[in-house]
Amino acid sequence: MKIKDYLKQTAERLDNSALCYGHGTSNSLDEAFYIVYGVMGINFSDTRSAERVLSRLEISKLEELVQRRIELRLPAAYIVGKAWFAGHEFYCDQRALVPRSPIAELILGNFQPFLVEPARRVLDLCTGGGSIGIAIALQWPECAVDLVDISEQALALAMQNVELHGLQNRVRCIHSDLFAALEARYDLIVANPPYVSSEEYKELPAEFNHEPALGLISADDGLQIPLQILREAVDYLSASGQLVMEVGYSDEALSQRLSQLPLLWLEFEHGGEGVLALGAQQLEQYREQFN
Repeated sequence: MKIKDYLKQTAERLDNSALCYGHGTSNSLDEAFYIVYGVMGINFSDTRSAERVLSRLEISKLEELVQRRIELRLPAAYIVGKAWFAGHEFYCDQRALVPRSPIAELILGNFQPFLVEPARRVLDLCTGGGSIGIAIALQWPECAVDLVDISEQALALAMQNVELHGLQNRVRCIHSDLFAALEARYDLIVANPPYVSSEEYKELPAEFNHEPALGLISADDGLQIPLQILREAVDYLSASGQLVMEVGYSDEALSQRLSQLPLLWLEFEHGGEGVLALGAQQLEQYREQFN
């Protein structure tokens, strides 16, 4: 069977299996590409490979993995063991969430217009597997980046990704409960913290149950951790520093909680929502209202 035919057949099976596509793809055909090309190590831009004929052994291996996707509802990124974020490849497993943040678009756009020049020092807070901070380090060759997480398992994965990209001289992994173990000040803090309420978590599709709940759930209707970051970030920013934080679908709840503040919600050309940006002066000005 040719790869193109296997992709079509697999997409049809996925369509008939009531799966959720929320971990890097949005439809069954992209999911089939993810599994087949990812497992076989084929470049996603290699259009000629679609005509290649799969061997029986290759089909058998792929079938086993497709069945895991269908029966276990395991995200494709965990099946393949890698994910792509901001154009870069990362190791990916169940120690951390699957990379999927719209912040990738901001990275590739150099965070303009919020930053007029590349940041010299960057903090990736709640880093998980490190994709955001590492992508920033690859985008800005002169900057130093700290990857921070409360999960030692996630940081171990992040360190593997630092080594994958040869960034040990510029990127550090720090075990910390948010800012607790930090002392430095940063020109840019990027945070993708847990922001899902316990009630919402119970309603999520089965695929999300394979991700660490520590990276998803926040108390106070999903707002406890985001509000703490808003309160404390200014103490770790330079005078002209910026905080960029993702809160996903909790953006409405946060907007209601902070209805008196002029929150700037960003728009994305390639999809995504729930990302805000605030400067150090704004964070200081509104600090008491983040309680």
